[in-house]
Amino acid sequence: MRAIKKINNNVAICIDNNQDELVAFGKGIGFPAMPYEITDLSQITMTFYRLNSHNFQLLKEIPSEIFEVSAQIVQQAQQILNGELNPNVIFGLADHLNFAIIRLKKKQQFDYPFSYDLKNFYPQEFQVGEIALTIVKKRLHVILPKSEATAIAMHFLNSQVTDQTDLDQDVFQKLTEQTLVIIQRFFPKNFDPNDFTYNRFILHLHYYLRRLKNNQQISKKTDAAVVRTFKANSPKIYRCTQEIVTNIDEQLHTLTTDDEMFYLMIYVQRLVDQTTDN
Repeated sequence: MRAIKKINNNVAICIDNNQDELVAFGKGIGFPAMPYEITDLSQITMTFYRLNSHNFQLLKEIPSEIFEVSAQIVQQAQQILNGELNPNVIFGLADHLNFAIIRLKKKQQFDYPFSYDLKNFYPQEFQVGEIALTIVKKRLHVILPKSEATAIAMHFLNSQVTDQTDLDQDVFQKLTEQTLVIIQRFFPKNFDPNDFTYNRFILHLHYYLRRLKNNQQISKKTDAAVVRTFKANSPKIYRCTQEIVTNIDEQLHTLTTDDEMFYLMIYVQRLVDQTTDN
């Protein structure tokens, strides 16, 4: 392998034996005068082919040790999560970690109100987020806020490569519109697309539909007494959610579990309670 251009002391643009260009990571590989032959390939820790301009710019701006930490986190994620990850997740994660560390130094902190949702619905992704904080602490000697586990989990949730059973965007849009129409028929509400509660509901709906299509529904065996109590206290919410679920199941040819319906009822209740009337 021939190194032809230095990015920093630990990153260089190289040419492999097939004359393809790549970016290689390795301690000190960018230090010697360019060009030169890298004879000891064991010093190469990561390689990337066909980088787009955005990711190439990130390589220049973000310290190489953050990329190395990101790669270690991705390796852990691959062992925990089922399914293939988008290879660009390393770059998005490195960018986030770099920004999070900068915010920490400036004593700025973001709150991620989806923490409970992610931990409850996507425990494996949340586990990766928690592991990431441990790796950052050990490798970079930086203690990020626990809330960052949520943001990191979101990176992996959105970076999992889905198969052909994944939900088509047009189908999602259609079902979302039908769902909102059903809710407005039961509860005359003025939904604001910029409102946090509205967006939280849409996010839950998206991942509920995605779980349906991928046959990965929540199955926590919710206590039947809890469901009965909810139904008795909020019969209109129950009927509304039941109609939503029936419509979705008919169109997707699925069978929603009681647990999924229960959680959807909770989100419908929140949306209704926190949205103004028409």
